[in-house]
Amino acid sequence: MDKEIRRTMPVFPMSIVQKLTGLSARQIRYYEQHQLIHPERTEGNRRMFSLNDVERLLEIKSLLDEGVNLAGIKHVLNMKPLENEHPSSRSEHPKKDLSNADVMKYLKTELIEAGKYGKSSLIQGELSRFFH
Repeated sequence: MDKEIRRTMPVFPMSIVQKLTGLSARQIRYYEQHQLIHPERTEGNRRMFSLNDVERLLEIKSLLDEGVNLAGIKHVLNMKPLENEHPSSRSEHPKKDLSNADVMKYLKTELIEAGKYGKSSLIQGELSRFFH
């Protein structure tokens, strides 16, 4: 599976994203309302976030901690390419539904590769509880 596709897969519900980022659900919805993030929705209209969404939320939180206001954050984020756009939405190939086994395999790979080559993983601590 292509790394870009894996990072854009919407696999985290709101509760996990809250734990990973330390943001409240209201804050996350506020950033979505101001179009700073664009989580995908399930058929039941629940938000599902990708790793790129989580990273963007952490970046927003960091900028706020540095004293940057919302307009400044929008300016900084608009200078970057939209990372959470799913690659299949840019191509002619339809999205492939992932099985639970595919998602678990992806998450296990992310956990194993965490810390390699000096690269830290946002989800290392959260994922370790799923694998014994």
